[in-house]
Amino acid sequence: MYRLFRLALLSTALAATIVSSASSARATVPFQSKISPLAPELRMQMTGVSWHRGCPVPLSDLRLLTLSYRGFDHRSHAGQLVVNKNVATQVVTVFRKLFQAGFPIRRMQLVDTYGGSDFRSIEADNTSSFNCRQATGSSAWSNHAYGLAIDINPIENPYVTASGSVAHRASRPYLNRSQIRRGMAYPGGVLVNTFRSIGWGWGGYWSGDRDYQHFSVNGR
Repeated sequence: MYRLFRLALLSTALAATIVSSASSARATVPFQSKISPLAPELRMQMTGVSWHRGCPVPLSDLRLLTLSYRGFDHRSHAGQLVVNKNVATQVVTVFRKLFQAGFPIRRMQLVDTYGGSDFRSIEADNTSSFNCRQATGSSAWSNHAYGLAIDINPIENPYVTASGSVAHRASRPYLNRSQIRRGMAYPGGVLVNTFRSIGWGWGGYWSGDRDYQHFSVNGR
């Protein structure tokens, strides 16, 4: 009996050591980033999907960012964003800070993975940037069409109309913004503060419709 008890204690201690070691390993994984011009293959992939003739920026003005991010599983993942070349370094700074702070991001893939559909990208809770499209409810170009806006965790941070409705069912539990959960943007939180540190504005401060996922150079 004593031997079994001792073996149980040793097993528990070993399991705790493994968990602790795994947590330490995750904590010490370094942030990695890369800024690249769009390769010919990516240009072809984007043309007719997230970019087309008549867009306000040429493909040569865009950059592919490959970035580390913390997932909701607490592990390090590699994601991609396409942004305007003029903000590429700033964006890397933001995601480095978010990574170091342990802020979780669900997914980070190019919107082309979803056929250029903003709706499908949001349904997947995908963090994305460039997409040559008009602003919601407007005939003017969105800041996304310039690569000057980023949407973060769009399910946890939905676009909410002035009447209080959302287009995505999974976002309904996040309508109560006073109930802070992981991955959410809120005043004074690491996500809002980190973008503010580079001078970007947040759609959560808009009057009327509010876009909690949305961060942009000019706040619109």
